[in-house]
Amino acid sequence: MRRWNGWGDETVTAALPPRAIPYLTDRLGAGARPRDAPLEIVLGRLPPPRLRAEGGLEADPMSRLLHARGQGLPDWIALRSGRVGAFPDLVAWPESVADVKALIGFAQRSGALLVPYGGGTSVVGHVNPLAGARPVISVDLSRMSLLNRLDETSQLATFGAGVKGPDLEAALRTHGFTLGHFPQSFEFSTLGGWVATRSCGQQSLGYGRIERLFAGGRMETPAGPLEIPVFPASAAGPDLRELVLGSEGRLGILTEVTVRVSPLPEREEFLAVFFPDWDAGLVAARELAQSRLPLSMLRLATPEETAVTLILAGHERLIGALERYVRFRGKGEAKCLLLVGLTGRGGIVRSARREALATSRSYGGVSAGTAFGEGWRRTRFHAPYLRNALWEAGYAVDTLETAVCWSALSSVKAGVEKALREGLEEIGERVHAFSHLSHLYADGSSLYTTYLFRLASDPDENLRRWLRLKSAASRAIVEAGGTISHQHGVGIDHLPYLAAEKGSLGLSALQSLFRHFDPGGLMNPGKLVP
Repeated sequence: MRRWNGWGDETVTAALPPRAIPYLTDRLGAGARPRDAPLEIVLGRLPPPRLRAEGGLEADPMSRLLHARGQGLPDWIALRSGRVGAFPDLVAWPESVADVKALIGFAQRSGALLVPYGGGTSVVGHVNPLAGARPVISVDLSRMSLLNRLDETSQLATFGAGVKGPDLEAALRTHGFTLGHFPQSFEFSTLGGWVATRSCGQQSLGYGRIERLFAGGRMETPAGPLEIPVFPASAAGPDLRELVLGSEGRLGILTEVTVRVSPLPEREEFLAVFFPDWDAGLVAARELAQSRLPLSMLRLATPEETAVTLILAGHERLIGALERYVRFRGKGEAKCLLLVGLTGRGGIVRSARREALATSRSYGGVSAGTAFGEGWRRTRFHAPYLRNALWEAGYAVDTLETAVCWSALSSVKAGVEKALREGLEEIGERVHAFSHLSHLYADGSSLYTTYLFRLASDPDENLRRWLRLKSAASRAIVEAGGTISHQHGVGIDHLPYLAAEKGSLGLSALQSLFRHFDPGGLMNPGKLVP
């Protein structure tokens, strides 16, 4: 059963390692566990549905609660305090294209709004129903999750859009294939959600972002079905796939997705390399990204994030030995951790490893082997569970991300971290912020920043703190010329900053596009564009 007010399966817990609380107390002050609203109180606050449950639609209170919010920090504050705000009136569980068509028809007749729902992992408000006069139906696609077709010769697989990451990979693995798309939300997020938000997996350097993997599919819109046939390439005008990618539920409901898959790799390993400081690690990582070596991942942490990573890794004896070794090799407090992913045939992996380590050594990098990297791989989807433990210890944690060209990266990083660290000074609270580069390109990189602050006893104050920090960092990103989102999408939280990237004419074009496919304004209104 999924947690109703936190991350993940309620049977899975993650305890903070012994060094974590002293570390946070030193940087932020002692945390105090907040008082969370009990489930029965929250369920008792649900307003009655404004539509009658019929034809497969459900008004079950628990279903409505589970589909009311995503996984952003404002969602956590709302759920933990019991001040959820708007709820969907009904939840739909379509099992076929015919069901989706019937649901759109029902919405057109009844005046209801439709909010597509994949895994509920959005951190920017994609799945949240907004308050208003019209009733809202949350459309859960989880029952449309089968592998419908597999063309092994062409390496194309067609799934129902509601398939979750582990189920997708399990189905492909049976036939010797992988999609290779592993976002941190992999356990719960869905293929349709990845397409609709332009998702990026941790090994995108090798497998590509979802736009490279997305080959075609089918979307049901209020104006009719949109079929996107699959071609290796086409010069027949603008690519209709680009209308669907990043559309965030505004065009219609994605029912089927065809993706480009790869044979399972013969060998895969993850190396840990430590650099003496950020500047050396940054130059080495950029050179590796621009070398076009067959790497599947490069992930470079700042000194601050390197320290946090080592603390949260647990395994005190192993990490202690690793840190002693790194200090012995001359890498002190300013050290930076680079994780290098190598995936493919054995010979290619060995050759790429030699080249990557040679480049790293030329900038003072010291290889720590594969033990730490393999530990990261085994637990890489476990990290979000630490959000539950941090909340219970009295600390809020959130993330934000951007992408920028190499020439501007250092200034953008400095501006974002400064905005966060100074964001709560007026109220006498400290913020701990640190970053890593997780998706590298020849011309630039993503920048992924995590920040923590102490929770107040008042939920409204926690929301004010988050909004102050989010706004300051978002302004720093936009003013420096970064994208407002590299992988999380727009949703509600990033909507005020989209005009800086798209321009007024671009926004107007998007609005016209949405009106064309959804003339009645039924589909996920208030997200992506006003």
